[in-house]
Amino acid sequence: MRAIPVASVALLGAAALAACVPAGAATGGSPTFGFLVHPATVAPGGEVTLGVGRGADGCRGRVTVSSPVFDTVTIPRHESSATTRVDRDARRGTVHPVRFACDRRTGTVNLTIAGGHSHRPPAESRHPKGVHAGEGGSTAGFDVRETGLGALFIAGSVGAAYHLSRRRSGEDGA
Repeated sequence: MRAIPVASVALLGAAALAACVPAGAATGGSPTFGFLVHPATVAPGGEVTLGVGRGADGCRGRVTVSSPVFDTVTIPRHESSATTRVDRDARRGTVHPVRFACDRRTGTVNLTIAGGHSHRPPAESRHPKGVHAGEGGSTAGFDVRETGLGALFIAGSVGAAYHLSRRRSGEDGA
């Protein structure tokens, strides 16, 4: 008879934790409409392959890909990928958005510039770029409301588990 309350408390706790998971983590973080950047981490001056899904739910037209760390690339409608070279002066250890636009749909995938120290000075960029201000801070992506809601769900599930474990039923004969 004790198994039913324990199982219901376990399910309630699992449901509360599942409600706290962000949507991107719940889907495995798969890129929007099959947009991808490979490798996801690259050294300054390295090559990346930009890809797009061309399946039933994918993009059917021309894809324009842009990022602060490489020149704008166009993937023709009959191809599913293109390669580009990351700027040699890209700052190590930073994360940059790669924006895909196709058929009035857009998606963003992050590209990480590999960290570490370079023993040679950076070469002059073939395509100088201006300053990219406002690209995040120490609390980028931190949402107090979502954090509070998650804490509330967890506290509620712990309270419900405590209440159900302490409640006595008249059917137990105790």
